[in-house]
Amino acid sequence: MNIPFLGNWRKRHDGARGAGLAAAVAADPDGVAELLAECELLRVRAGQRGLELDDSPASLAALDQLPPRWRDDPEELPWLGNDAGLYLGTVLVRNVPGAAWNIWPSGRPVVRLASGREIDVVEAGLDWAMAGSPELSQVYSESAEG
Repeated sequence: MNIPFLGNWRKRHDGARGAGLAAAVAADPDGVAELLAECELLRVRAGQRGLELDDSPASLAALDQLPPRWRDDPEELPWLGNDAGLYLGTVLVRNVPGAAWNIWPSGRPVVRLASGREIDVVEAGLDWAMAGSPELSQVYSESAEG
């Protein structure tokens, strides 16, 4: 999986240069969580519509209410969907006790809940960006329940 901002993180953490994302999570889970929380494109697009993303569950519901104008740009759509998934994951990790980032062998970031269940937040974000379903707030609610 191509995560363009990982290069920036590696520059700030020389020890992780050349290592996979899974090794980076093991070495510096807080640093990787901070990196995954950037979601720059989504934060910019939401800000342009007057919505500040504060990493709360309520912000997911607010995102669900935005008109999906990003669907008009097929080049931006997958990037925005990826960011939406990472933002969903950030909200889960910061608000659901025991939730943490995990990296699949493919390099895809997922959220592992305390129950052991893993949520493919990137897939959920892409589905939301492309089709509007499932809503990000719905995925959060289902995940927060266990």
